[in-house]
Amino acid sequence: MTALPSVSYSITVRLEVPAGGSTVSKLTTAVEQAGGLVTALDVTASGHERLRIDVTCAAADTEHAGRLVEAMRAVPGVEIGRVSDRTFLMHLGGKISMEAKHPIRNRDDLSMIYTPGVARVCLAIAANPDDARRLTIKRNSVAVVTDGSAVLGLGNIGPKAALPVMEGKAALFKRFAGIDAWPLCLDTQDPDAIVQIVKAIAPGFAGINLEDISAPRCFEIEARLREELDIPVFHDDQHGTAVVVLAALYNALRVVSKDITNVRVVLSGAGAAGTAILKLLLAAGVKDAIVADVDGIIHTEREGLSPELRWIAENTNAAKYSGNLKGALAGADVFIGVSAPNILNGADIATMNDDSIVFALANPVPEVDPSEAGEHAAVVATGRSDYPNQINNVLVFPGVFRGLLDAQSSKVSVEMELAAAKALAGVVTDDELNATYIVPSVFHPEVHTRVAHAVRDAAGGKAPAHESYPDDAPA
Repeated sequence: MTALPSVSYSITVRLEVPAGGSTVSKLTTAVEQAGGLVTALDVTASGHERLRIDVTCAAADTEHAGRLVEAMRAVPGVEIGRVSDRTFLMHLGGKISMEAKHPIRNRDDLSMIYTPGVARVCLAIAANPDDARRLTIKRNSVAVVTDGSAVLGLGNIGPKAALPVMEGKAALFKRFAGIDAWPLCLDTQDPDAIVQIVKAIAPGFAGINLEDISAPRCFEIEARLREELDIPVFHDDQHGTAVVVLAALYNALRVVSKDITNVRVVLSGAGAAGTAILKLLLAAGVKDAIVADVDGIIHTEREGLSPELRWIAENTNAAKYSGNLKGALAGADVFIGVSAPNILNGADIATMNDDSIVFALANPVPEVDPSEAGEHAAVVATGRSDYPNQINNVLVFPGVFRGLLDAQSSKVSVEMELAAAKALAGVVTDDELNATYIVPSVFHPEVHTRVAHAVRDAAGGKAPAHESYPDDAPA
């Protein structure tokens, strides 16, 4: 699958060209012939002899961006100046900041916000610890916790390299749910240490979002924290992914007029995301599922199963099929991949049942080329933004936590996850639903409020007195 130009690899090239003539049009042609896409041309200085122009263009990857620069350099009369990577520019100095809710204009303000006035508030909380939710940032704060062991598709790159992702997560919490989230990148990958650290910082937060922690340690860490904390703990790589997949599946099944209780599902990937997807699908009514991991099909007679894989074996593959993934696809209605790139081809998808559904979610390269899959499947979804039906966790986690915080919930339940999936699926109306629109845009004005309301109601909470979500904020 050839990668297309993307804003993720957008560059701005400052260059000089002769004034007049056809040099500018030659620049555009050179970029396009090299496979790039010019998105802006800005004249930043002009003289009788020379023009200074900022050319912004999208590339497919970093190497391709370099080729675009060289293509521009080869145009006669062009002098290349500074080349800026727009994504790196956006990250300079970080992407988030803290700001005070009240101005500190004079001594009176200082006395109330800090000493001596703050002491009275401290004593009130000491006398009644529950007041911490009412009198501090705790009520609206989430810790985004990682150890850097499974960051995006990059692997174990460590806590410092994970920080840009956690900053981005915090920014999305604020943009889509009005939640103050704080990135906490831990310099340890020991489960005992992680549990102890999170327990120690928990008093300042109303929820914990675990992020990019590798399996199987993530299962143990989440389970222990859920048991030992009185605030909700949500591993987004597991449950956020599962909720979006289920919501998308609900709508894909509406497109092909099939019932979730009657379809056969083949799932590739048994890590954090795959296991959570499976558990939520079973809770939603799926009765026939087969799961494969890097070592093949999971079944009860396979040797060396870990406790997590043993659970999968005992709850799926009733026929004890022991062949390979391609064989398991024959006659299946749904394929869901959260595993590895290019493990299937169009011919494999052709063996599936009529009106099949394919969710190939490995990123950036899916399990099967979406174009090939689309020749045989009725509905295709990926994890990519340059194809229809992007399965993206940002559709879920802001609303889930908004609902949890509004309900002052102490836990996350399967019932809440099911409610979130149904709410997200319901954003797509019958008039809008089609094979290329089974999930709404993350910027849809109702996505996060609908998910938040559903989770809050499932948690038994009440609507806040002054309910407000920033979905109408500028993008």
